[in-house]
Amino acid sequence: MKRLIPDVFRNPAIRVSMIAIFTFGFAGATTSPYQSVVGIRELGLSNALYSALIFAAATVNVIVSILLGNLADRLGEYRTMMLVAAVFGIIGYGAIFVFPTQEIFVLSALLLLPVYGSLNSLLFANVRAATGKMERSEVATVNSGVRAMISLSWVLVPGLTGILLSGSPTMLPAYLFACISCLVCLGLIGLFLPRQSGTDRAATHHLSYLAALGQVISPKIFGRVVAIALISSTLHVNGAILPLVVTGAAHGTVADVGILVGIVAFLEVVFIIVWSRMLRVISQLKALAAGAVIYAVYLLLLAVAYEPWHVYALTLISGIGAAALISIPITYLQDLIAERPGLGSALISVNIFLSAGLSALLFAAGTAVTTYSGTALVGALSGLIGTGWLLYLDGNRRSL
Repeated sequence: MKRLIPDVFRNPAIRVSMIAIFTFGFAGATTSPYQSVVGIRELGLSNALYSALIFAAATVNVIVSILLGNLADRLGEYRTMMLVAAVFGIIGYGAIFVFPTQEIFVLSALLLLPVYGSLNSLLFANVRAATGKMERSEVATVNSGVRAMISLSWVLVPGLTGILLSGSPTMLPAYLFACISCLVCLGLIGLFLPRQSGTDRAATHHLSYLAALGQVISPKIFGRVVAIALISSTLHVNGAILPLVVTGAAHGTVADVGILVGIVAFLEVVFIIVWSRMLRVISQLKALAAGAVIYAVYLLLLAVAYEPWHVYALTLISGIGAAALISIPITYLQDLIAERPGLGSALISVNIFLSAGLSALLFAAGTAVTTYSGTALVGALSGLIGTGWLLYLDGNRRSL
């Protein structure tokens, strides 16, 4: 514990980054659950246009994350790019609240907010730079603590936002809350984040944007990113089918869904800390494989749940597995391009994009041939395939 406290709470760069990423998570947690309600029901976007918008925005976010990460590496510091990203968030969320039209919503969701979304990987890049001289197990511990702050925001914020807006005829004030959160984040970074004199010379060698993209999609790196994405896709598959299984095969209610999500989010925070301790005695690869298998077991059991209490009983298994899958891949992905913290951290956004896309395919394929419960089996299979592939790719490498 003495080794954890100085790294996380006494290092100013890490401490400020943790609070900033909580505010980043706050903005997403207060708007994401209601984004489709605002876009489709309140502003009148069609289902097809909204779906295309979300996909295009995710694509823009990946490209921007790679480009800004590479630019930050070239500058040798991440503070400037983080300030730019935070400003885009203020403008994007604020514009939707002040000018709630279809055109502004599309412009913000497609261009402004994806740039703000790159702040996630930039914050992790900044933390990575701050932990550059630490041992790998300590880096994983710090990353786990930072990632736990996002989960913490999802424990607290969605329910609070729902309560505050329960009597409101519109969910647009959620975007005002997000705008304020971005302002706080900007202030934290601008006023309290220590200025950097530059990163390691190895990390600041110029790399063109095309070369940066080429490094990301090189077989050595991209193969492992895809394997991680297959594992991470199980989280997205669960997000899609859990409400459907709970209110269908398990004969639960919508209220059960909200309670279950809150319970699992809380357990994630707890077990992220547990996994970070375990990483001191086992390798990242073994821990990630164990977490993936645990989550696959959860999905297999979810497939046979037929009473609400069955799903509640599975929250412990779900929380343990999910905690591993949302925290451990961060350090693994950063290690793939360890000499460039910005570009390596941009792989986090690439993983989010790929895993979301794979989960959409898995959901479509699963529901086309079986039930929602059967689709849980498809998700479990995806996670196991990704785990096997990752173990194969890293079989001849020294354990991480």
